Amino acid sequence: MLNVFGAMQSPLCDGYSRRHFLRIGGFGMAGLSLADLLRLKARGEVRAEARGKSVIMIYLPGGPSHIDMYDMKPDAPTEYRGEFKPIHTNVSGIDLCEHMPLQTKIADKLTIVRGLKSLAGGGNHDAYEILTSDPRPGEKLPPNPLPAFGSVVSKIRSVDGSGVPPYVGIKNLHLVLPSVNDDPETAAYLGSVHRPFRTASPGLANLSLAEGLTLDRLADRKTLLRSFDHLRRGLDDGAASRADVDSFTAQALAMISSNKVRDAFDLSREPDSIRAAYGESTDFLLARRLVEAGVSVVTLPCRYSATIRDFFKGSLDHWDTHWHNFKYLRLMLPKYDQAVSALITDLYQRGLDKDVTVVIWGEFGRTPLIDYTLVPGSAGRGHWPEASFVLFSGGGLKTGQVVGETDLRAERAKGRPYTPSNVLATLYHALGIDPAKTFPDHAGRPRYILDEREPIRELV
Repeated sequence: MLNVFGAMQSPLCDGYSRRHFLRIGGFGMAGLSLADLLRLKARGEVRAEARGKSVIMIYLPGGPSHIDMYDMKPDAPTEYRGEFKPIHTNVSGIDLCEHMPLQTKIADKLTIVRGLKSLAGGGNHDAYEILTSDPRPGEKLPPNPLPAFGSVVSKIRSVDGSGVPPYVGIKNLHLVLPSVNDDPETAAYLGSVHRPFRTASPGLANLSLAEGLTLDRLADRKTLLRSFDHLRRGLDDGAASRADVDSFTAQALAMISSNKVRDAFDLSREPDSIRAAYGESTDFLLARRLVEAGVSVVTLPCRYSATIRDFFKGSLDHWDTHWHNFKYLRLMLPKYDQAVSALITDLYQRGLDKDVTVVIWGEFGRTPLIDYTLVPGSAGRGHWPEASFVLFSGGGLKTGQVVGETDLRAERAKGRPYTPSNVLATLYHALGIDPAKTFPDHAGRPRYILDEREPIRELV
């Protein structure tokens, strides 16, 4: 149901009176009203040739094992190299794990970055650093946190009037212990309007008109709203705020009256052959549909449930393989391989490879030295912030290459390591956004999008 409230004496903190509040039915995302979720027109600059580009960020929660996936060391001692063997790809000189054979056929569409260093420390299970570049000890947001990558893009990108949310979080990037982690996808001082639309919230189920409300009746209510505005226009004291409210209202009506957003979430519209190609990784398919519909940033955690036996530590649904590292990866990697191959192949076949950047990473890598002490008879790998990997594809970036190198045991980068700042700067470059742009924080001080703004030059 669409409600229009009359004037009230107390203005909101953003300067709008409460009569400007528009609410449609029960629509809400992560507990926010529709008005909270729609952006005001962005005031930043985006390079003209990069408008319309988007990013799919896939997060592997728990810390994926770089030495068992994309940075294998077959000549290292047995206690380092592990149980898996490398296999050749369609790019000479690039080898991948034997349990990822589908990616060997599309290596020309990938760039593997090796030697990524986390600055937050080895015990910090959190996506906050890779979303903001801001390292921090512990698992709580700092008092004045930086906004997440998607929130920055939401703030800067211009509104196109389609009603498509700019930033969608498929499920949630909280990972192994969500009860003790703050939400890493914070909009911080950019405002809650730039938080992600969460698919796990009630908002997705309410992407429709209330029962009995037709588009004709909605149009009548638009007229009613304009009438209220006309009658109370003389009570307003700022033409600029009226223009913003008109834009806000138009976006709300566009979202609720158009099928575009709702259809993007409907996987049943995909042919059976496409859904079969993705297997159980339907979140990857949803991400493709969302960017195709016009979403600028989609984030999703990639998790697979794996069970090796019915006892303590005998099941896992993340990448934190302190125990039974190789047993779990044998079950998880083929599913992951299928999903990555399907997504990237799909994007290329649809001609979206120049416009959509795919980035896949975790919060850190895993210890190259195998650990047999945590669970007797179990070969595990611990946290390793000194070296991990990032996988890129599409977005107009240079692919078919490996960038960076680690030492003979995959312990550390040779030369200067890459950091999350370099990765985010590369993504901002692909989106045409200047990472030197500033926004005022809660104290009114200008804060750069990124303090370290050097992209990975081999990609751009």
